[in-house]
Amino acid sequence: MASLAICKRTDSGKCWRRPLRPLTSLALALTVAVVPCVSAQPDDAAADTRDREGHGADGGVARLEAFLDDIRSLTASFEQELWSADQELIQTDVGSLSLERPNRFRWTYRNPNEPGNPVQLVVVADGTRLWIYDVELEQVTVTPFDDVGTSPAMLLSGDRTVRDEFEVVATHTLDGLDWIKLEPTGGSDFASVSIGFSGAEPRRLELVDGLGQVTRIELDDLVVNPAIDDHVFELDVPEGVDVIGGEG
Repeated sequence: MASLAICKRTDSGKCWRRPLRPLTSLALALTVAVVPCVSAQPDDAAADTRDREGHGADGGVARLEAFLDDIRSLTASFEQELWSADQELIQTDVGSLSLERPNRFRWTYRNPNEPGNPVQLVVVADGTRLWIYDVELEQVTVTPFDDVGTSPAMLLSGDRTVRDEFEVVATHTLDGLDWIKLEPTGGSDFASVSIGFSGAEPRRLELVDGLGQVTRIELDDLVVNPAIDDHVFELDVPEGVDVIGGEG
Protein backbone atom coordinates (compact mmCIF):
# COMPACT_ATOMS: atom_id res chain seq x y z
CA MET A 1 0.00 0.00 0.00
CA ALA A 2 1.34 3.40 -0.95
CA SER A 3 2.45 5.65 1.88
CA LEU A 4 0.65 8.97 1.88
CA ALA A 5 2.48 10.68 4.73
CA ILE A 6 5.61 12.80 4.96
CA CYS A 7 7.52 12.78 8.23
CA LYS A 8 8.70 16.24 9.24
CA ARG A 9 10.61 17.26 12.36
CA THR A 10 9.28 19.89 14.74
CA ASP A 11 11.56 22.25 16.69
CA SER A 12 11.44 19.79 19.58
CA GLY A 13 12.70 17.02 17.31
CA LYS A 14 9.44 15.11 17.22
CA CYS A 15 8.28 13.62 13.97
CA TRP A 16 4.85 14.58 12.71
CA ARG A 17 3.08 13.67 9.53
CA ARG A 18 2.04 16.41 7.20
CA PRO A 19 -1.73 16.28 6.78
CA LEU A 20 -1.74 13.70 4.03
CA ARG A 21 -3.68 11.04 5.84
CA PRO A 22 -6.49 13.43 6.73
CA LEU A 23 -6.66 14.31 3.09
CA THR A 24 -7.31 10.75 2.16
CA SER A 25 -9.03 10.23 5.45
CA LEU A 26 -11.34 13.13 5.35
CA ALA A 27 -11.76 12.18 1.83
CA LEU A 28 -12.51 9.16 3.85
CA ALA A 29 -14.94 10.34 6.39
CA LEU A 30 -16.65 12.64 4.05
CA THR A 31 -16.39 10.13 1.28
CA VAL A 32 -17.99 7.61 3.50
CA ALA A 33 -20.71 10.06 2.61
CA VAL A 34 -20.16 9.55 -1.10
CA VAL A 35 -20.63 5.80 -1.23
CA PRO A 36 -23.74 5.13 -3.33
CA CYS A 37 -24.87 2.05 -1.43
CA VAL A 38 -24.59 2.12 2.34
CA SER A 39 -25.63 -0.48 4.86
CA ALA A 40 -24.42 1.02 8.10
CA GLN A 41 -26.89 -0.54 10.50
CA PRO A 42 -25.13 -2.07 13.53
CA ASP A 43 -25.56 -5.64 14.62
CA ASP A 44 -28.02 -6.39 17.44
CA ALA A 45 -25.37 -6.80 20.13
CA ALA A 46 -23.77 -3.45 19.35
CA ALA A 47 -27.17 -1.79 19.22
CA ASP A 48 -28.11 -3.28 22.59
CA THR A 49 -24.87 -1.99 24.11
CA ARG A 50 -25.48 1.53 22.84
CA ASP A 51 -29.07 1.46 24.07
CA ARG A 52 -27.91 0.51 27.56
CA GLU A 53 -25.40 3.37 27.45
CA GLY A 54 -28.12 5.77 26.41
CA HIS A 55 -26.40 6.81 23.20
CA GLY A 56 -29.49 6.75 20.97
CA ALA A 57 -28.21 4.63 18.09
CA ASP A 58 -30.71 5.79 15.49
CA GLY A 59 -29.82 9.49 15.33
CA GLY A 60 -26.29 9.41 13.94
CA VAL A 61 -26.89 6.46 11.63
CA ALA A 62 -30.03 8.04 10.20
CA ARG A 63 -28.20 11.27 9.44
CA LEU A 64 -25.33 9.42 7.79
CA GLU A 65 -27.68 7.40 5.63
CA ALA A 66 -29.73 10.44 4.63
CA PHE A 67 -26.58 12.28 3.62
CA LEU A 68 -25.31 9.28 1.69
CA ASP A 69 -28.55 9.00 -0.23
CA ASP A 70 -28.40 12.55 -1.54
CA ILE A 71 -24.77 13.52 -2.11
CA ARG A 72 -23.09 13.64 -5.50
CA SER A 73 -20.63 16.45 -4.84
CA LEU A 74 -19.72 18.94 -2.16
CA THR A 75 -17.49 21.89 -1.38
CA ALA A 76 -16.44 23.27 2.00
CA SER A 77 -13.83 25.19 3.91
CA PHE A 78 -12.23 23.64 6.96
CA GLU A 79 -9.98 24.12 9.96
CA GLN A 80 -7.87 21.16 10.99
CA GLU A 81 -5.91 20.38 14.13
CA LEU A 82 -3.40 17.56 14.44
CA TRP A 83 -2.79 16.27 17.97
CA SER A 84 -0.14 13.84 19.15
CA ALA A 85 -0.97 10.72 21.12
CA ASP A 86 0.06 12.58 24.31
CA GLN A 87 -2.39 15.41 23.50
CA GLU A 88 0.16 17.92 22.22
CA LEU A 89 -1.16 20.23 19.51
CA ILE A 90 1.22 19.67 16.62
CA GLN A 91 -0.26 21.60 13.74
CA THR A 92 -3.18 23.80 12.79
CA ASP A 93 -4.19 24.21 9.15
CA VAL A 94 -7.00 25.78 7.20
CA GLY A 95 -8.13 25.10 3.68
CA SER A 96 -10.81 24.12 1.24
CA LEU A 97 -12.07 20.92 -0.32
CA SER A 98 -14.04 19.88 -3.36
CA LEU A 99 -15.44 16.37 -3.75
CA GLU A 100 -17.28 14.70 -6.60
CA ARG A 101 -18.43 11.16 -7.15
CA PRO A 102 -16.86 8.97 -8.32
CA ASN A 103 -13.27 9.13 -7.17
CA ARG A 104 -12.56 12.82 -7.56
CA PHE A 105 -11.49 15.25 -4.87
CA ARG A 106 -9.22 18.21 -4.22
CA TRP A 107 -7.86 19.31 -0.85
CA THR A 108 -5.96 22.57 -0.50
CA TYR A 109 -4.13 23.16 2.79
CA ARG A 110 -2.99 26.65 3.80
CA ASN A 111 -0.76 27.91 6.60
CA PRO A 112 -2.86 30.11 8.91
CA ASN A 113 0.24 31.47 10.67
CA GLU A 114 1.77 33.29 7.70
CA PRO A 115 0.54 36.44 5.94
CA GLY A 116 -1.86 35.62 3.15
CA ASN A 117 -2.30 32.02 4.34
CA PRO A 118 -0.04 30.56 1.62
CA VAL A 119 -0.81 27.15 0.14
CA GLN A 120 1.39 24.44 1.63
CA LEU A 121 -0.16 21.21 0.39
CA VAL A 122 -2.53 20.17 -2.41
CA VAL A 123 -3.98 16.68 -2.88
CA VAL A 124 -5.93 15.94 -6.06
CA ALA A 125 -7.58 12.77 -7.36
CA ASP A 126 -9.13 12.50 -10.82
CA GLY A 127 -10.36 8.92 -10.49
CA THR A 128 -7.24 7.44 -12.06
CA ARG A 129 -4.34 9.07 -10.25
CA LEU A 130 -3.66 10.75 -6.93
CA TRP A 131 -1.36 13.80 -6.90
CA ILE A 132 0.24 15.10 -3.70
CA TYR A 133 1.90 18.48 -4.17
CA ASP A 134 4.13 19.63 -1.32
CA VAL A 135 4.80 23.31 -1.98
CA GLU A 136 7.66 23.63 0.51
CA LEU A 137 9.49 20.61 -0.89
CA GLU A 138 8.67 21.65 -4.48
CA GLN A 139 7.66 18.05 -5.11
CA VAL A 140 4.67 16.26 -6.61
CA THR A 141 4.11 12.56 -5.90
CA VAL A 142 1.82 10.73 -8.33
CA THR A 143 0.20 7.45 -7.30
CA PRO A 144 -2.25 5.25 -9.20
CA PHE A 145 -5.59 5.69 -7.47
CA ASP A 146 -6.08 1.94 -7.11
CA ASP A 147 -2.75 1.68 -5.24
CA VAL A 148 -4.20 3.61 -2.32
CA GLY A 149 -5.45 0.17 -1.29
CA THR A 150 -7.64 0.08 1.79
CA SER A 151 -7.16 3.72 2.66
CA PRO A 152 -10.38 5.62 3.30
CA ALA A 153 -10.08 7.49 0.02
CA MET A 154 -11.00 4.30 -1.78
CA LEU A 155 -14.50 4.63 -0.36
CA LEU A 156 -14.98 7.22 -3.08
CA SER A 157 -14.97 4.48 -5.68
CA GLY A 158 -18.44 3.32 -4.74
CA ASP A 159 -17.64 -0.35 -5.27
CA ARG A 160 -17.77 -1.18 -1.58
CA THR A 161 -20.42 -0.47 1.01
CA VAL A 162 -19.63 1.09 4.35
CA ARG A 163 -20.45 -2.25 5.96
CA ASP A 164 -17.74 -3.92 3.86
CA GLU A 165 -15.08 -1.63 5.31
CA PHE A 166 -16.45 -0.29 8.61
CA GLU A 167 -18.35 -1.27 11.71
CA VAL A 168 -20.56 1.28 13.45
CA VAL A 169 -19.29 1.01 17.02
CA ALA A 170 -20.92 3.95 18.81
CA THR A 171 -23.35 6.82 18.46
CA HIS A 172 -23.90 9.67 20.89
CA THR A 173 -24.77 13.36 21.17
CA LEU A 174 -22.08 15.87 22.23
CA ASP A 175 -21.73 19.64 21.85
CA GLY A 176 -25.01 19.82 20.00
CA LEU A 177 -23.91 17.31 17.35
CA ASP A 178 -25.03 13.74 16.68
CA TRP A 179 -21.91 11.61 16.39
CA ILE A 180 -21.36 8.28 14.68
CA LYS A 181 -18.11 6.38 15.21
CA LEU A 182 -16.81 3.93 12.60
CA GLU A 183 -13.93 1.47 12.85
CA PRO A 184 -12.38 -0.33 9.87
CA THR A 185 -13.09 -4.05 9.73
CA GLY A 186 -9.90 -4.91 7.84
CA GLY A 187 -6.30 -3.77 7.71
CA SER A 188 -5.88 0.00 7.72
CA ASP A 189 -3.49 2.71 8.85
CA PHE A 190 -6.16 4.41 10.94
CA ALA A 191 -8.12 3.15 13.94
CA SER A 192 -11.40 5.05 13.75
CA VAL A 193 -13.29 7.95 12.25
CA SER A 194 -16.07 9.84 14.00
CA ILE A 195 -18.48 12.14 12.17
CA GLY A 196 -20.52 14.80 13.96
CA PHE A 197 -23.76 15.84 12.26
CA SER A 198 -25.73 19.05 12.69
CA GLY A 199 -29.12 18.26 11.25
CA ALA A 200 -28.48 16.44 7.99
CA GLU A 201 -24.94 17.72 7.36
CA PRO A 202 -21.53 16.67 8.71
CA ARG A 203 -19.81 19.47 10.61
CA ARG A 204 -16.93 17.90 12.51
CA LEU A 205 -14.71 14.89 12.03
CA GLU A 206 -12.23 13.15 14.26
CA LEU A 207 -9.75 10.64 12.89
CA VAL A 208 -7.45 8.48 15.01
CA ASP A 209 -4.49 6.79 13.34
CA GLY A 210 -2.62 3.67 14.39
CA LEU A 211 -0.07 5.73 16.34
CA GLY A 212 -2.74 7.44 18.39
CA GLN A 213 -2.45 10.77 16.57
CA VAL A 214 -5.80 12.55 16.35
CA THR A 215 -6.92 14.79 13.51
CA ARG A 216 -9.87 17.06 14.27
CA ILE A 217 -11.58 18.83 11.38
CA GLU A 218 -14.33 21.43 11.51
CA LEU A 219 -16.25 22.13 8.30
CA ASP A 220 -17.77 25.43 7.29
CA ASP A 221 -19.43 26.91 4.19
CA LEU A 222 -20.52 23.42 3.18
CA VAL A 223 -22.43 23.21 -0.11
CA VAL A 224 -23.98 19.89 -1.16
CA ASN A 225 -24.26 18.91 -4.83
CA PRO A 226 -22.78 22.01 -6.47
CA ALA A 227 -21.61 21.96 -10.09
CA ILE A 228 -17.81 21.70 -10.01
CA ASP A 229 -15.60 22.42 -13.03
CA ASP A 230 -13.58 19.43 -14.23
CA HIS A 231 -10.39 21.50 -14.00
CA VAL A 232 -10.70 21.48 -10.21
CA PHE A 233 -9.75 17.80 -10.27
CA GLU A 234 -6.60 18.35 -12.30
CA LEU A 235 -3.21 19.45 -10.98
CA ASP A 236 -1.21 21.95 -13.01
CA VAL A 237 2.35 21.17 -11.94
CA PRO A 238 4.38 24.39 -11.64
CA GLU A 239 7.55 24.67 -13.68
CA GLY A 240 10.62 23.46 -11.83
CA VAL A 241 8.72 21.18 -9.46
CA ASP A 242 9.98 17.59 -9.24
CA VAL A 243 7.48 14.88 -10.16
CA ILE A 244 7.88 11.44 -8.60
CA GLY A 245 6.00 8.31 -9.58
CA GLY A 246 4.38 9.33 -12.85
CA GLU A 247 3.58 12.12 -15.23
CA GLY A 248 2.38 15.35 -13.66
